[in-house]
Amino acid sequence: MSGVRGRLTATLVALVVVTTVVLGVGSYVFVEASLRQRFLDDRAAQARFDLAEVIPGRISPEPTVAEIDDLRAIFARRGFDALVDPGDGRLDAFLAPLAPTLRALGPGQLAYEWTSLGGQPTLVVAGRLRQGPAFYFLHDATEIEQALATLRAALAAGAVALAILALMAARWVARGVLAPVDVAARAAERIERGDLSARVPVTSRDEFGAWAEAFNRMAAALEASIGRLERSQAQNRRFVSDVSHELRTPLTALVAEASILRDHLDALPPDVRRTGELLVGDVARLRILVDELMELSRFDAAAERVAAEPVDLGRLVRAIAAARSPEAVVRTPEAPLFVETEPRRLERILGNLLDNAREHAPGAPVELRLRAEPGVAIVEVLDGGPGVPGDRIERIFDRFYKADPSRRGGSSGLGLAIAAEHAAILGGQLSAANRPRGGLGMVLRLPVTQPLPGRDRAAMGAAEPVPPSQPVRELQP
Repeated sequence: MSGVRGRLTATLVALVVVTTVVLGVGSYVFVEASLRQRFLDDRAAQARFDLAEVIPGRISPEPTVAEIDDLRAIFARRGFDALVDPGDGRLDAFLAPLAPTLRALGPGQLAYEWTSLGGQPTLVVAGRLRQGPAFYFLHDATEIEQALATLRAALAAGAVALAILALMAARWVARGVLAPVDVAARAAERIERGDLSARVPVTSRDEFGAWAEAFNRMAAALEASIGRLERSQAQNRRFVSDVSHELRTPLTALVAEASILRDHLDALPPDVRRTGELLVGDVARLRILVDELMELSRFDAAAERVAAEPVDLGRLVRAIAAARSPEAVVRTPEAPLFVETEPRRLERILGNLLDNAREHAPGAPVELRLRAEPGVAIVEVLDGGPGVPGDRIERIFDRFYKADPSRRGGSSGLGLAIAAEHAAILGGQLSAANRPRGGLGMVLRLPVTQPLPGRDRAAMGAAEPVPPSQPVRELQP
């Protein structure tokens, strides 16, 4: 048991236990003192009476054995024993363990001591005649000790019972006190899972009630804010989709016209040729941008479906590298690495990563690595460029984000976002990090459900991707 509930329960139980112990010890001490004092008062009064009334007429200043025996017989009939010390040393062994106040009594004095004689609790009351020997009255205190032992057992049992009851009551109280917190935690979990209608019922007008009302207001504000964001995002997506569709028709005509213009650039005058080249390049970039926007529209509409098939990942990586970045160094395991995935999407992901390395690290070496770990296949695209500032690297997979805002031309800032979307559709993950010695490392992790049997691998020859020495179809960025 931990947390606030455990601490609250422990605190309540500790308070009850401490209170019980203090009251129990105090009660025991009071009862013990009362019983012993009452017993002592009765036996002291009896000793004064015996010394004043009973003994003087029955014993001489130097008592004989017969006188002592007669007195002991009288006291024995009354339920206790008495020893007489005539001063001749016969009681030295008995007197040795007693307190000095009992051994050196003056005439007419009384003293007492609680002791044990022969394993039996005893109250010794001592008194001396004004003229004559000292007397030691021995009273059995077994009943007092038994009563105190019974009281101790009862108090201990009561303390244990109270501790158990306190534990049960404390848990019930803690559960009741923290019930609103549990309800709020469940509501928060529902909100975390996307149920923005979750609320905390207001069951009181105390601090917890005010807290529940504040929680509900926060949840309502959050629901309204997220609703506005979702509507705005939906509008933006519809806008991008509509614009992309509307641009396709005129863009098709522009691409055709730009193709005609490109074929006749050499026939143009030199001062017009540069303008024509720029126009052809801009139309090409516009076509790529519209295609990428259309692809993002399909992602937003959840229209993408995976057509997985067994793929030799090493051969596919080498083929893509040969087509998109022939100068790249490719390192793959010697043994084939087969995964169930969609080759088209892998080509799109790795092609975009290679294009990004070529654009942002021109002339720098590029390396592709493929390796396998338990349950996952890892493809790395490593370049030797300048890398990305640390405060911007987490955003490079955002749409339209450019790590270098000063770049006006080049990519649209959608290539890495599209690659990350394809990786997520394949059940993988795409991440980036700066390399220790400079450059940027892109890491694609793909799940590997299970290895294919050897006979299945051998039967896949026709379905495998083409080797690097053969041409690979060029995908649009």
